[in-house]
Amino acid sequence: MAGFRTRALSAIVLVVVLGTALFFGGYYLWALMLAASLVGFYEFLRAMRKPADRENMKPDILEALGYAGIAVIYGVLLIGRLIWAFYVLVILLIALMIAYVLQFPKYPTSKMMQVFFGVIYVGVMLSFVYLTRMAEQGLKLVWLIFIASWICDTCAYLSGMLLGKHKLTPELSPKKSVEGAIGGIIGSALVGLLYGVIIDLGDAAWISAVISGIGAVISQFGDLTASAIKRNHDIKDYGKLIPGHGGILDRFDSVIITAPIVFILSEVFI
Repeated sequence: MAGFRTRALSAIVLVVVLGTALFFGGYYLWALMLAASLVGFYEFLRAMRKPADRENMKPDILEALGYAGIAVIYGVLLIGRLIWAFYVLVILLIALMIAYVLQFPKYPTSKMMQVFFGVIYVGVMLSFVYLTRMAEQGLKLVWLIFIASWICDTCAYLSGMLLGKHKLTPELSPKKSVEGAIGGIIGSALVGLLYGVIIDLGDAAWISAVISGIGAVISQFGDLTASAIKRNHDIKDYGKLIPGHGGILDRFDSVIITAPIVFILSEVFI
């Protein structure tokens, strides 16, 4: 019971903090997503290390470049230079290659690749929450990210509990079912449609449902990807920042992959 109360209280605090940031946008949301990206990147790097090396998380030169890359990417997004984020990624890759060569043979090739992947997987992907909010009609559209991810999670859980018979990925996540996955997609699409009607998107209300449904499909792969990484590296949770929920990557695993999809679909359809 105590565990449930902790989880519920943490969820309420998270919703209030994030909801306020999404409503006001601007510097508040930018700073929150930057902090979440840096913490999430830390959690990712920690998962990549060997168990004996996870206590001492002093960043090496490659990891330091990764942190700097995320900070610079958010900096250029703040001044509205979206294309510059691509330039930063190219420069970051070159910097990682230079550091890798100058420090050879200190780091394996996989370390350079892990850092670069982590910057994109956590930093770049999460930044699309901020980008969606700051886009035209962003205040309306940004909530679709969470309808497609967190509503999907809830509906998939309930559908799986009531109807689940066929395992979705038995080796990776034995509790997830095909019926639950379908229920999550349908639930997100229906909530997306209702949301589109409530906020008066007009003829675009059905597009809200389509975006939510497609986002829900993608979000489940984000959830399973995070689970696969944890299984490969033998960890239960990425972190302990959010009591009862784990770390940033535990709570935002589906949001990470849903945010860019919602942004892209919104740009195309709305």
